[in-house]
Amino acid sequence: MTDIEELLLSRIRDVADYPEPGVMFKDITPLLADPAAFTALTDTLAAVAASTGATKVVGLEARGFILGAPVALRAGLGFIPVRKAGKLPGATLSQAYDLEYGSAEIEVHAEDLSSGDRVLIVDDVLATGGTAEASIELIRRAGAEIAGLAVLMELGFLAGRARLEPALAGAPLEALLVV
Repeated sequence: MTDIEELLLSRIRDVADYPEPGVMFKDITPLLADPAAFTALTDTLAAVAASTGATKVVGLEARGFILGAPVALRAGLGFIPVRKAGKLPGATLSQAYDLEYGSAEIEVHAEDLSSGDRVLIVDDVLATGGTAEASIELIRRAGAEIAGLAVLMELGFLAGRARLEPALAGAPLEALLVV
């Protein structure tokens, strides 16, 4: 385990039985509260953005906003929020996707992405991959290219990576931690 992995993992708190019995929630708020750990995370993800040739960073609601905005700033790139449906004013593109129990929809401002953009998607956790997969489709529909997907942690037992690899079409999936 690298020093950065140790630092990040040491600042993620396990919360048993949240949000329901049997679930072990990975709470990143202690990491965000520690300026050294948050800076190390931001610097590491900004390096991923640079290595992928990204021109924009997309953050997925809501914790992807917290991680993605400082990454974009550090990397000198624009930041674009992908939000739940109905949260953005003006013209949007939307993408519906299925959840374990029901469905959801995400949106992006149509004018924020163009055919010249290479987009790095940033989020806190890769679980089943449903939201990330929908965001990939949404970004492509806006005319942009996927530079990659970067997450703080991947819940390996939920097989999100296997689901996303076809959608990523060779673009890298970087998980700083796999739990």
